[in-house]
Amino acid sequence: MIGRLSGQLLQKQPPELLIDVNGVGYEVSAPMTTFYALPELGENVVLHTHMVVREDAQLLYGFSSESERTLFRVLIKINGVGPKLALTILSGIAAEEFVRCIHDNDAAALVRLPGVGKKTAERLIVELRDKLGSEEQSEANSSSASLMQSVAANSPISDAVSALISLGYKPNDASKIVRSIDTSGLNTEEIIRLSLQGLSK
Repeated sequence: MIGRLSGQLLQKQPPELLIDVNGVGYEVSAPMTTFYALPELGENVVLHTHMVVREDAQLLYGFSSESERTLFRVLIKINGVGPKLALTILSGIAAEEFVRCIHDNDAAALVRLPGVGKKTAERLIVELRDKLGSEEQSEANSSSASLMQSVAANSPISDAVSALISLGYKPNDASKIVRSIDTSGLNTEEIIRLSLQGLSK
């Protein structure tokens, strides 16, 4: 299993990354919280990874912190929550806010995330309430505090819309929320962040 990658960041197109490790390019899927913490293209990056082996593919998921990866691993163990939905959850809500929703039984906040219906939200709360203790809350706060924005891609607006669609939002909803934002001077990650905040309201 591949648990960690350290190499040069070649490409970043949410939710996909390409990292050169000693001449080998690794394709990695990552949540938006990790994108906010990425360095500029061409610089070195370290990701904590989780590998999923299927009959038709070997997939890598990368995270800027071990606490994010831990939460991802907890999520994919829940019935009905696969890696894609876990990434969507981590992209659409901060780790410490997710933990708060679980402990406060706030299903209403969780159902605002794409792919999370009422039954899934209730299942997450029931199954995770005892698993996400104070230690995870502390780690989540630490992870969130360390987030920083990265540079823009070539077409920030279209890239942001594409990223939202890949995260599970409907094309019309993604386009509408991006159009409602003043994107002047904003990079892709900033537009996505504001869009996710708008979609969660």
